[in-house]
Amino acid sequence: MSMLELRKITKSFGAIHALQGVNLSIAAGEAVGLMGDNGAGKSTLMKIVAGNFPPTSGEIRIEDRSVEFHKPIDARDAGIEIVYQDLALCDNLTAGANVFLGRELKKKFGPFSYLDYGAMYERAGELFTELKSETRPRDLVQQMSGGQRQAVAIARTRLSDPKLVLMDEPTAAISVRQVAEVLALIKRLKDTGHAVILVSHRMPDVFEVCDRVAVLRRGAKVADKRIDETSPEEVTGLITGAIETA
Repeated sequence: MSMLELRKITKSFGAIHALQGVNLSIAAGEAVGLMGDNGAGKSTLMKIVAGNFPPTSGEIRIEDRSVEFHKPIDARDAGIEIVYQDLALCDNLTAGANVFLGRELKKKFGPFSYLDYGAMYERAGELFTELKSETRPRDLVQQMSGGQRQAVAIARTRLSDPKLVLMDEPTAAISVRQVAEVLALIKRLKDTGHAVILVSHRMPDVFEVCDRVAVLRRGAKVADKRIDETSPEEVTGLITGAIETA
């Protein structure tokens, strides 16, 4: 059974048809690479799955039941979390505070309540350990490497123990060593039964961690193949249009 299934998803913005009948499915513990040129529709598709806006037509199914997302909290409640390209972290806060941003733990003391930093740091530490990251809960985010920042963003998605994690260009602007850290985090998510959709321009990353690759071109899906049944050359041809479909 698919964890997520998208059926004939379309999205129009006035006269612009951003998505044209896209079908896509993903199972628990599977990673799917979503590739395509700028303007191919990748971000639009991810925003629909994340609840940022509804499809013009088509159906979203989660574990074989039809769902409708009107806002991001609906997608989160259904077990979907997204790590945006800019990570949306607060540099002046610690890693632990960022993990719990908007979902802070509180203690009550009579009529008063205050933030329970001890509990938040402890839980954040457990999440970093699960992810095999060296990130420490009390470190300030502004002093962290790109790989450590990704660990904070991924740990934040793990708070709700989602079924599906969407990742938008997670290795776009970080060093080679940090790329290896992030790819290890994605493998760790797969190993713990999470489904991952990886939006990326980086072919080596997709071929290293993904089970399948889906290619969008001008809003339509032109390929959906197992990684071991395709090649970087074929995928490049599909992205550019040198190869029509596969």
